[in-house]
Amino acid sequence: MSGYMMKRAGALAAAALLLAGCGDSDVKEVRDWMDQVKHDTRPAVKPLAEPKDFIPFAYGDREAVDPFNPNKLLNQLAKAAETSPDPNKPDLKRPRELLENFPLDTMRMVGTMQKGGANYALLQVDRAVYQVRAGQRIGQNFGIVTRVGDDAINIREVVQDAAGEWVERIAKLELQSKENHK
Repeated sequence: MSGYMMKRAGALAAAALLLAGCGDSDVKEVRDWMDQVKHDTRPAVKPLAEPKDFIPFAYGDREAVDPFNPNKLLNQLAKAAETSPDPNKPDLKRPRELLENFPLDTMRMVGTMQKGGANYALLQVDRAVYQVRAGQRIGQNFGIVTRVGDDAINIREVVQDAAGEWVERIAKLELQSKENHK
């Protein structure tokens, strides 16, 4: 509403209140006047703009890769990882050693020994026992034994994070006593 119309409506409302307070015999006149004001008052509303036409995008090639397919992202990350100069990236083309076929959580360190001046850890996998020394590959996450101690072996593993980057993590296999596995 414009300022003029608001002032006019306010003045009319004030006049109506004054007239209503003067007496109760002329209530019909006041109601007629209020009906006349309602009839004469015209609100000014701007017309709404016409909506824009929606034009849907048509995908023409049905054999193309779906842009919302998560495998598309994984493929791109794999391609980027192959060409990146990441210093932690393992050599994926080298032949794997025997103990790289087993996860670390299936291995138990059951003892140590010295042979030719080198320390060896004795690892049990299923019912077989293997000798492991520093520098040997172990586990399914490109692990390498970094140290063989009397009570544990330290392993440096290389795994891919969610972004496809190769990151190091440290693992340890501790000597298991017979009391721990009864």
